Amino acid sequence: MALIWCAISGHGFGHAAQVIPVLNELARDVPGLKVILRTTVPEKFFASWLKVPWEINPVNQDIGCVQKGPLRIDVQATWEAYARFHEGWEQRVAAEARAIASRAPKLVLSNISYLAIEAGARAGLPTVALASLSWDEILRPLMAQENQDHLSVVRHIQGSYRFADLLIRLTPGLPMEAFHHRIGVGPICLPLAVCQSSWRAQIDGHPDAPIVLVALGGVPLDFLPYDRIAQVSGYRFLLDLPIPDGFRGLRSTSSLPMGFESIPAIADIVVSKPGYATVVETVMARKPLVYVRRYNFAEEALLVEFSHRFGRSVELSKEDFFSGAWKEALDEVWARPFPEACPPESGIRHAAELIAKYL
Repeated sequence: MALIWCAISGHGFGHAAQVIPVLNELARDVPGLKVILRTTVPEKFFASWLKVPWEINPVNQDIGCVQKGPLRIDVQATWEAYARFHEGWEQRVAAEARAIASRAPKLVLSNISYLAIEAGARAGLPTVALASLSWDEILRPLMAQENQDHLSVVRHIQGSYRFADLLIRLTPGLPMEAFHHRIGVGPICLPLAVCQSSWRAQIDGHPDAPIVLVALGGVPLDFLPYDRIAQVSGYRFLLDLPIPDGFRGLRSTSSLPMGFESIPAIADIVVSKPGYATVVETVMARKPLVYVRRYNFAEEALLVEFSHRFGRSVELSKEDFFSGAWKEALDEVWARPFPEACPPESGIRHAAELIAKYL
């Protein structure tokens, strides 16, 4: 049996969405593959997608960023959380190394926990990172000028990343120069489910109106101006949050008789923040994207450029998003043709081959 210790950031679901298709592909090359998932991502997310035998240890692997909703980073709380996470670091790494060694895996795979990378190295195992971002590069734009505590956190993370034997850098992705050995691969995303016409018929409104999925990732919204959205003519809306009764043309994703993994296949247009999974999935599936930017997330500019170069995308300001002024952006993206440029070839197979060499 080939056992992989797989540490995944719990900062949203996008990190897990990058790892899962690679593990599924790896199973074609490695008989008897089994995975230990070390993550706070909910178990049901893996149950929907991961096809190899697995078990989950719900242990926090990193901080990521502390969010105030899906579109705002709480910068001060983020730095405070890192300070707490690094307290007693030697004991934390030693405990993680013991936990890894107790299961005797062949490999530590990380997206993108620096704790797991350093602990895996201490346990004497090959350690491979698979990611489109690293936390040191996400944190650098959030640093207060000349703040030595912030600089110390970033250098700490970089030092841990240097223990990795390899970084498999996804396209599009940050440079991630803390890793001494980097190999680039194409974009990676989960496949969309096959859309069934019966699913679309369950969405209220005119049957020929495009269906708009509004979902901002693993950090949920708690409110939108339902009355304004219901007045946006020519569209039907699926919202990833509860909806009060009485709003025609709006439906909550939780009310549909299917898992969330099947819902993007229903959508004609996606409204979201420009996260890696959303951008790559919409480009590869040739679905229009209306995106709402955060502007202080380092990976975002690369993803926006990718979405415009290879897909149909339009920006919607935060003010217009939260006021329900969506009509103009939806009409624009729905009418926009696809660009002539074809997206890069998927990196799933390449990434699986690189990992298989360590097994």
